[in-house]
Amino acid sequence: MKVYNYLQKKITELGAIYLILIDPDILSGDKLVEFVGLCQNSGVDGFLVGGSLVLEDNLKHDIELIKKHTNLPVIIFPGGINQVIPAADALLFISLISGRNAEHIIGKHVAAAPLIKKAGLEPISTGYMLIESGSVTTAEYMSESKPIPRNKPEIAAATALAAEYLGMKMIYLEAGSGAKLSVPNEMVKAVSSISSLPLIVGGGIRDAVSARQKVENGAKIIVTGNYFEDSQNWSKIKEFANAIHINKPLEI
Repeated sequence: MKVYNYLQKKITELGAIYLILIDPDILSGDKLVEFVGLCQNSGVDGFLVGGSLVLEDNLKHDIELIKKHTNLPVIIFPGGINQVIPAADALLFISLISGRNAEHIIGKHVAAAPLIKKAGLEPISTGYMLIESGSVTTAEYMSESKPIPRNKPEIAAATALAAEYLGMKMIYLEAGSGAKLSVPNEMVKAVSSISSLPLIVGGGIRDAVSARQKVENGAKIIVTGNYFEDSQNWSKIKEFANAIHINKPLEI
């Protein structure tokens, strides 16, 4: 089964699904193996792997290690064309539709497309929007693009609709790595109300109640990353999964 079809099937089954983003520069070796096993047993539905500054060798090693210890899909969340790794199951083919930097809308994609084809990876076309989060994030700095103001849900909604009309498969609202504030619920609702595409929301989500609120406002995929880089928070993974899987009883 293709990864995109798997995600759609799980969304239908669970109401919404939970992906955890792993940064190979933070988690590796035995600690990564332990974390992946815990995620698998706690209701996580898949993994995103990548980051803006991740080295190719680190990414390749971690993807191969993750694949050895889980049957969940491993999806590359690329920060550059050097992060096309054949060992993964799929790759988010991200276009930064919130910005006006052509290199991140279509430019780098032209160089990456033949590499993805050669690697045999499933590309999942994703309209990616950076949302103002109270601080300058790595994604904002590296992409040289301004985020959508958090008090302008209508801009995000119109941008998402344009992405759908262009034929993209998913929309990703991103507050950014280490964001002070998560994507506003009002913006999540505005985007999900106008677009029929699966809506991913990530960045700044630090508790299960907030994750549940995003789902109640229309998010279909919740992504957390930084919060679980601290092993002291690992005990809360199941709590997040239970909150996100809205078709199941809430257990918080």
